[in-house]
Amino acid sequence: MTASLLPPLVVNGETVPRAAIAAEAQNHPAPEGKPGFAWRKAANALAVRTLLLQEASRRGLEPDPAEIGARRFETDEEALIRQLLETVLELDSPTEQAVRAEWERDPSRFRTPPLWEVSHILVACDSRDETSRAEAQARALELASRVRGNPQEFSRIAAAESDCNSRATGGKLGQFGPGETTSEFEAALRQLSGGDVTAEPVLTRHGWHIIRMDAVDEGSELPFEAARLKISDAMEKAAWVREARSYVQQLAESAEISGADPSVFQLQAKESGSPI
Repeated sequence: MTASLLPPLVVNGETVPRAAIAAEAQNHPAPEGKPGFAWRKAANALAVRTLLLQEASRRGLEPDPAEIGARRFETDEEALIRQLLETVLELDSPTEQAVRAEWERDPSRFRTPPLWEVSHILVACDSRDETSRAEAQARALELASRVRGNPQEFSRIAAAESDCNSRATGGKLGQFGPGETTSEFEAALRQLSGGDVTAEPVLTRHGWHIIRMDAVDEGSELPFEAARLKISDAMEKAAWVREARSYVQQLAESAEISGADPSVFQLQAKESGSPI
């Protein structure tokens, strides 16, 4: 079924423009050739947003956008939804006993971040250009084969062939922690043990990388006092999500909605913000 054949979204008599649903649908993956899946997910999400904005209006709230980054502020709609949820959700901070019980359930979950000492060989390319990417991949595969055949020659090959300035030190990049490199590079690091080299070149926006893990510190288990604040914050966030989902469901159950599925509205809540 194409999106044009799907029913309009109407929430308490307010029709949500199809253009808004189409824009929201871009944020929801769907199987190829089945745009109806993304459309329905978008309709559910916008039904939630509309319900919350209607309730904010009913309560007479006026938007007071908060700063969410350097010179970046919430939109009026985002501010209204945040203000509404701050008004209606009453959450108690977890007790010391509850926080300790969560830590004791599995203390190994709470550790200092890992630290990776890394070398690489870079074959630079424009990763957005198919021809450039393919040509660089062929060269990277050839270099990877040479490294597999002579692992002890990694530094020499890096010095002679890498397109990165680190070739001056045999490909050594130094130490990284989580969040300090590209997501693709970090994902590869998380699969390596000390002395390992990636089985295949790894593509990032910089090009193809042959990565060697020179040393790895997996981090150490945190004592309760060091982990306490992190655990408390996580428990508060989880409680907020549960309460926000419950509130959205209450609004949906008392609303008149067509063109969306009220039974799944509670699933629209996101841990990163409001349930929209």
